[in-house]
Amino acid sequence: MSGFRLPQGGAIDRDRRLDFTFAGRSHSGHPGDTLASALIASGVSVVARSFKYHRPRGIYSAGVEEPSALVQLGRGAWSEPNIRATQVELYQGLEAAPVNAWPGLGFDLGAVNQFLAPLLVAGFYYKTFLGPRGWWRRVYEPAIRRMAGMGRAPTEADPDFYDHTHVHSDLLVVGAGPAGLAAARAAASAGLRVILADDGREPGGDLLVAGGTIDGLPAAAWAARAADELRAMPEVTLLARTTVLGLYDHGYAVAVERRTDHLPPGSAAGHVRQRMWHVRAARTIVAAGAHERPLLFGGNDRPGVMLAGAVATYARRFGVACGRQAVFVTNNDSAYAAAAVLADAGGAIAAIVDLRPDGSPAAAALAARGIEVLNGRLPVAVHGGRAVTAIDIRANDGGTLSGSLRRIDCDLVAISGGWNPAVHLLGQLRGQLAYDEALACFRPSSTPAGLTVAGAAAGDFDLAGCLRGGHEAGEAAVAAAGRRGRVAMPVAAAAPAGAPILSFWGVAEGERVRGKVFVDLQNDVTVPDIELAAREGFRSIEHVKRYTTAGMGTDQGKSGNVNTIAVLSRALARPMGETGTTTYRAPYVPVAYGALAGRHVGALFDPERITPIHPSHLAAHAVFENVGQWKRPRYFPRNGEDMERAVLRECATVRQAVGMMDASTLGKIEVRGPDAAAFLDRFYINPMASLAVGACRYGVMCREDGMVFDDGVVMRLAPDRFFLTTTTGGAARVLDWMEEWHQTEWPELRVFSTSVTEQWVTVAVAGPSARALLGRLMPDVDLSAAAFPFMTFRDGVVAGMPARIARVSFSGELAFEISVEGTLGLALWEAVAAAGEPLGIAPYGTEAMHVLRAEKGYFIVGHETDGTVTPIDLGLERMVAKKKDFLGKRSLARSDTARPGRKQLVALLPEDPQTLLTEGAQIVGEPVLRTPMPMLGHVTSSYQSAAMGRTFALALVRDGRARIGELVYAPLVKPASGDLMVAARIADPVLFDPAGERRDG
Repeated sequence: MSGFRLPQGGAIDRDRRLDFTFAGRSHSGHPGDTLASALIASGVSVVARSFKYHRPRGIYSAGVEEPSALVQLGRGAWSEPNIRATQVELYQGLEAAPVNAWPGLGFDLGAVNQFLAPLLVAGFYYKTFLGPRGWWRRVYEPAIRRMAGMGRAPTEADPDFYDHTHVHSDLLVVGAGPAGLAAARAAASAGLRVILADDGREPGGDLLVAGGTIDGLPAAAWAARAADELRAMPEVTLLARTTVLGLYDHGYAVAVERRTDHLPPGSAAGHVRQRMWHVRAARTIVAAGAHERPLLFGGNDRPGVMLAGAVATYARRFGVACGRQAVFVTNNDSAYAAAAVLADAGGAIAAIVDLRPDGSPAAAALAARGIEVLNGRLPVAVHGGRAVTAIDIRANDGGTLSGSLRRIDCDLVAISGGWNPAVHLLGQLRGQLAYDEALACFRPSSTPAGLTVAGAAAGDFDLAGCLRGGHEAGEAAVAAAGRRGRVAMPVAAAAPAGAPILSFWGVAEGERVRGKVFVDLQNDVTVPDIELAAREGFRSIEHVKRYTTAGMGTDQGKSGNVNTIAVLSRALARPMGETGTTTYRAPYVPVAYGALAGRHVGALFDPERITPIHPSHLAAHAVFENVGQWKRPRYFPRNGEDMERAVLRECATVRQAVGMMDASTLGKIEVRGPDAAAFLDRFYINPMASLAVGACRYGVMCREDGMVFDDGVVMRLAPDRFFLTTTTGGAARVLDWMEEWHQTEWPELRVFSTSVTEQWVTVAVAGPSARALLGRLMPDVDLSAAAFPFMTFRDGVVAGMPARIARVSFSGELAFEISVEGTLGLALWEAVAAAGEPLGIAPYGTEAMHVLRAEKGYFIVGHETDGTVTPIDLGLERMVAKKKDFLGKRSLARSDTARPGRKQLVALLPEDPQTLLTEGAQIVGEPVLRTPMPMLGHVTSSYQSAAMGRTFALALVRDGRARIGELVYAPLVKPASGDLMVAARIADPVLFDPAGERRDG
């Protein structure tokens, strides 16, 4: 192929020049070019190397179906791999490089694979890398990983911005060709909200290339006028450079709009590069057109072999001739129209080879121009290495070769094997397809409700039919909306009569064809590969796809899949309709990860939640830990303390004076309604309906299998209103759990559940001086144990702020939890700190909280529970209600939940009081390591206690409560001294203040 710029024509700005580089060499083009058209105009024939054999490849198509011309676009942070050159709009300074070629395009060491082709047949991965044993990790896997892939993803952070938008419409039209424009006009004329999305830089589709007239205007001029009409309508959104990636149930669609990809990197700083559209449409019309199908013959992948429609596109739209001497090879009439376009633009055509014995009436016009038309001939092979130099043809005798061979000199072979409707989006919605023998393609046979396929996508390949189908689909959408259309159907000039297509899937078996015959150019899958898969027992097209990799490239087999189906059907001697198609999946084209992520990057990828008190924590130099999405202070170091010393100090402060903690992150849910009490009774293992107004009760939730799900405190605010807390990490899942059961199983209950986690800020004060501290903040309130007993709450005023005060404790000390409206949280924290300063108050974090609760034997969901622990295992059997039903009750009645040998919560006291057990350490009954040895349980949490002056741990141990007093062992590993068995004695989990005397002060 030796392409060149035609002296005139094309929708390009010839007065301006754009410089770019490809493979390190400088070239130039014009505004309006694509990278592909500019490379062809510069005479570049080889633009890539194939995936498996590293064969030289040229530009094959002009659109999204391009299988070969993949490039690495840009450099550094703006680099992007495996981009189709056919869809890259040229800009000043564009840099592109070939992929899958090392050290370069001209000399690629990977081309040695062409000599290894007999070994690289279908399924060779499964047959080759079996031995020697041990080679997989050392040899095979590293080599395959090095060779796998094509381009290289950048390692730098993406400098561009991406966005998502969500819209609703009455109608989504996919494709702005003749059918799509006609449909959008019909719907918009009735006032419907219409979104028209097309992946081209301007609407029109095939109208921008094909001839003919519509409503008395040239087709391209009519398309421009229709687009202008639509842009002027306020209810129409016309999206250019936008590809619909997927269609889903209930009218949901996802599309990506390339907003600034046609501009130089960095020139649109601060602007959105790509926008992901999430569309909810009442109805959808797919008018995505069709993809031209290649022909199968020897060497059909060589640079210079192109789709005939692409040759016409480059000539008319870009003013580029793809070669100096062309041969068109076809089995249908569309190639004659393409040849006429090239001839009109000044391109030279040596011959038209028509596989059909009787040819076509369209041949007369070209023959009159001195172009030789050869009917009833089959392509055999092309000559040339990095460019086509000639093509061999022979007579077609019913699909077999006969007669003498004829060689035609040429540097361009333009092929057309028919057209495949772009049914990918329909297939994603599980729309049905049927093989049409007359059209030699798969076309829609049924569509889901709310979706219509029109134009070439429906198998209607003439202009008048496309316009009619699109207009009727648009009017159907209008009628479904209860409106009336106000625009007449566009009328196209009558097309001359043509001849039917001749199905052709390569020469018959047994014919000797020189050169490889490819069905999938991107993954180097040949006809013999498909035939081998059939001989080896693969009958399903899905299995053949995976075994041979046909259709598994970035093009998803848009040009090659139907040929693959045909070759397999021929090998199995069954109809193509019986073989069927592969499964269509989103996305329709590859999409950048940045577009999928949108704004969910950096700090927004996983949002950090902070409480209103967070500024004070920062000022106190708190060290934070992530609990769910919350940033919680873990400890507050002073004077260079490490965590151990800081936590010991904080614990001592709470046990001896008073400490304050930010407890705002606890999940908070308000449950309200006449049936609120009965609703909660079904979730908690203990009764909540009997809870008095003004009282609190600790509760535990189970899953259906009886395992602990979450826990927290429930307050009854009114007869029909409850306030409950959950664990910090469990807030969302508890609310979801409650909503799921309410909506699916108990919809008759009159109740509403609302998350109020963000609405309340809670400051917990705990310690012997907690009552004295609170008395400073609300001096007129009786806070005595008799007047304000444990597990009750009061509404009052604290430091001048309306507040709810609860007498609950997670430390075993006298404690109050003060809750105020969120915006008052920081002021409350500062007021508590100021009032407590004379009492020696200090803030404490989650690590000290864990130590304090563990000293009292209080469990934490996720520490002492792992999805296999019941309330009975935790020693809460007395809480389990006998007279009411709740989720998990029947599972708790199983014999397994009470069987001997279940793990139970206990404490462990190491014999050496300074040895800290490792969390997660296994517990065994013998001091000597042997393999195997029975495991009795494991350590769930382990701490240093300031109050007890020693280390301790909580653990789940088989029959733990019956083993209290026994000595067990934990195997630990210390790199300096080898294996170490730590002896520990099992104890009751309540280690500190077992009588609970400190709770009331």
